Formats: sequence, structure tokens, C-alpha cells
Amino acid sequence: MPELAEVESYRKQWDAGLRKKVTRVELHAGKRIFRGVNEKRLATALKGATYQDSEARAKLMCFRFSGGVWVGIHLGMTGELRVEPKDFEPGKHDHLVLFQSARALVFSDPRQFGRVHFHEGRDEPAWWAKLPPAVTSPEFTLERVAAFFQRRARLAVKAALLIQEMFPGVGNWMADEILWRARIDPRVLCGKLSTKQVHALWHESREVCRIALETVGQGASDPPEDWLFHQRWTSKGTCPRDGLQLKTATVGGRTTRWCPRCQR
Repeated sequence: MPELAEVESYRKQWDAGLRKKVTRVELHAGKRIFRGVNEKRLATALKGATYQDSEARAKLMCFRFSGGVWVGIHLGMTGELRVEPKDFEPGKHDHLVLFQSARALVFSDPRQFGRVHFHEGRDEPAWWAKLPPAVTSPEFTLERVAAFFQRRARLAVKAALLIQEMFPGVGNWMADEILWRARIDPRVLCGKLSTKQVHALWHESREVCRIALETVGQGASDPPEDWLFHQRWTSKGTCPRDGLQLKTATVGGRTTRWCPRCQR
């Protein structure tokens, strides 16, 4: 599933259509990704509206159009945003297509684990306003993180890092990266973390998210070469620090890799 930085990269795909009007809307009504949405009203509201700006928070993207029209998109596991020529013919997986005079903005999702949100009005919709503070924001404080780990004392720290209410946008590879940088075994229970380790997790969470947004989020490029990222995708990967072969286990329901030497 796309994580914080990948979502940011996908959001920017539609920037090609900024400040341009939507001339036509095509969508696959009745599909699961439109659950809870009045599809007919969505198409009507978007036609003739100008794409004004967008933002990504956690794993959700918000696109704002003139006339107080808000469209939220969650990519799920297989969703993607892309730009096609103006004469584009939507395929069976292209569930939402916004045509402009010079292009088509496409949301495609083969497995339909994603979702489209829709709102009309000047105020932020609930699905956007209720999102937790970003890991890179001032509101993501050490005290907030420490209290969270205390409440999850019996949970493995890797599983805790995947809880979106506290670490919005952090997914499997980012959690492994954070733990590797903090030198913490992913299987350690939150209640066993020392004060020093909690501080390291808070700091490295912010650093990993910040740097990922500056690299991956700028154009779907890879993170820095010295990151665990480049070794964790295979069971034969080695630790970038000491060269030891990484260990593999399922933690928090996700495939997890770590260095047995520097993450004791």
C-alpha cells in the first residue's frame, strides 16, 4: 500500500491540470470506491469547476475545485493517479476521469480497495478535518508519542508504528526504516521501551517522514542510498551499517526485516 511519500508523489501527478476547468467527467457508477458518494451529484458539481489546489495528509489526498467542491482520494493497495491525453478512452479500471481541454486526470484502481470522498461547501469536510497531526508537524510532540506507547504497552513497537491515528502515513517500509535508524528490535513491546528509545523513535519518525517527502515525494525517486530501504525487500538483504544479513519475521501482521546486531 502506498505510504506517505508515495501518496505525495501521486498527488503531484494531477498538478498538470491546476487552474484549468473540468470539461467532462466520466466515472464507473456503482463501484465500491464510490461507497457513500452521490456519483451523479459528484459529476455535476465537477463539470465546469476549476481545479484550484491539492494537499496530501497521511494516505489521503484532497483536491479542491471552484464552487466549494472537495474530492478526496485514498489509493488503497492498487490505486494510482496519472495524466493522459485529452482524447483518452477510459479502461475498466479507470473509475474516475476528469477531462480538461488539454488532458485527462485519471484515478485508476484495479482491486478497488481505494476510495473517493466528495463534499460541497466552504468548510473542511469531516473526512479531511478529522485526520491526526502529521508526523512532521509541531503537534507531533515527544510527550504525545510517549503517552501513546504507554497506552500500547503490550503491543510490539513495529505494530504500534503502523497505527495511523498516531503515525499517519507510515506504512511497512517506513516503520522498518524508523526502527533501523533508532536501533530498536521491531518485536520489543512498547511497555519495555526506555525513555531514550522513545525519544529516538519520535526523532527518527520525523526524520524518515521528512526526508522521504523530500526525495520519494518529489518524483517517486528512491530514498538515500544508505537507507535500509534498499536492502529490506529481499530476505537476502544486508544491513547498510554492518553488512550482517537481515532477519525476517511477521510482526504486526506485516513482513518485517531488521538487523540482529544493531537492533538488539
